[in-house]
Amino acid sequence: MNTISVDSITKKFGEIHAVDKVSFEVSPGEIFGLLGPNGAGKTTSIRIILDIFKPDSGTVSVLGGPMTEEKKNKIGYLPEERGLYQEIPLERCLVYLATLKGLEETDARQRVGEYLERFELDQWRKKKVKELSKGMQQKAQLITTLVHRPEIVIIDEPFSALDPVNTQMVKDLLCEERDRGTTIIMCTHQMHQVEELADRIALINKGQTVLYGSLDEIRRRYVADAVIVRALQDLPASLPGVREIIKQNNHAMLKFEPGKTAQDVLQMLVQKNISIEQFEIALPTLDEIFIQVVQGKGDGR
Repeated sequence: MNTISVDSITKKFGEIHAVDKVSFEVSPGEIFGLLGPNGAGKTTSIRIILDIFKPDSGTVSVLGGPMTEEKKNKIGYLPEERGLYQEIPLERCLVYLATLKGLEETDARQRVGEYLERFELDQWRKKKVKELSKGMQQKAQLITTLVHRPEIVIIDEPFSALDPVNTQMVKDLLCEERDRGTTIIMCTHQMHQVEELADRIALINKGQTVLYGSLDEIRRRYVADAVIVRALQDLPASLPGVREIIKQNNHAMLKFEPGKTAQDVLQMLVQKNISIEQFEIALPTLDEIFIQVVQGKGDGR
């Protein structure tokens, strides 16, 4: 059974179609990337899932049915805007927010303490939240999202203001949650993070779902007629069946002529006694696909 099922939801604000028949499903134990440019309808879709907004049409199922107050305690939500109480000490703030999610204060203090140590915030526990850096506040918000061990985690720009070390720490934590069976929806503009973490994605543009599926499936839909080659010697300036050779650091992209295949190019290289260390289909990055689809150059197959 899917943890979340979104079926053709629509939401208008005046004459603006914020969401127009958006559909997707999220399974237990997966990281799902919900992507799109600014104003695409991602946040509206999330707020409909969380029952903050009611859809004009369409349905949402969470944990097997409509949203309830009990189910809300099984969800951890990290909005892009920070929502911590600025004028109170960090530990007190986190413990209080954990109790709002149903934890007893003793359990809340223990779990908050464990997270503070893991996120290297232990020495800041008595400092007011407003005294923390943006990166520290981001880690604190992640603690409030995860401390009650939710079944569903929805995170909007989880890596905002984090340095590479803390970014990796958050990645490891999200992977642990996924392996524990947690359902994770991740909204971010950092496509390389999505490529590294997400099992499947939905790309929303102008309120509509324009891409949906596994990353591998989507990348193969947009594959170019090209291969990546790393050879032990310099490649010739021209090769039979290859219309363009683009050198990229220690490898080259070979774009082949219409009617030719990757197998044809490989066979030609072998016949020319070119020693190959690497040979692979040139799959587009998610950044490239995102730009292609959003700019209207892809068909969103």
